[in-house]
Amino acid sequence: MKMVRVVAAVIMDVSDQDGKLRVFATQRGYGDLAGGWEFPGGKIEAGESPKDAVRREIMEELDTEVSVGELIGTIEYDYPTFHLSMDCFRCGILSGDLILKEAEAARWLTQEELYSVDWLPADLTIIEKVRSVMTRG
Repeated sequence: MKMVRVVAAVIMDVSDQDGKLRVFATQRGYGDLAGGWEFPGGKIEAGESPKDAVRREIMEELDTEVSVGELIGTIEYDYPTFHLSMDCFRCGILSGDLILKEAEAARWLTQEELYSVDWLPADLTIIEKVRSVMTRG
């Protein structure tokens, strides 16, 4: 089975309205998994570190510069046609406005709203870890 190595940015920010910590999710706009919700990111290029890949992918997909913090976890998931290995990093916004260049839609989700979107199967496996990071603040 083909292995696909990717990174994902779990972008967290505090809401201006209610001061709650929230996370940024995007809805995939292309491919076999179109319509599913995920943490933005993409493939690691040759010679690139996972953290560098996160910075590059978020700049390419969302026109935003992020700081890359702790590794929340690595997802290992078997889709029907490939094995996904995805490093998920906590990120913060340094500059930019999260402009959707590839995604269909996006939402900021509070802890209470984490299950309000239809996550892709792999991303769903790390939601509880993301929730615990959000609880720590």
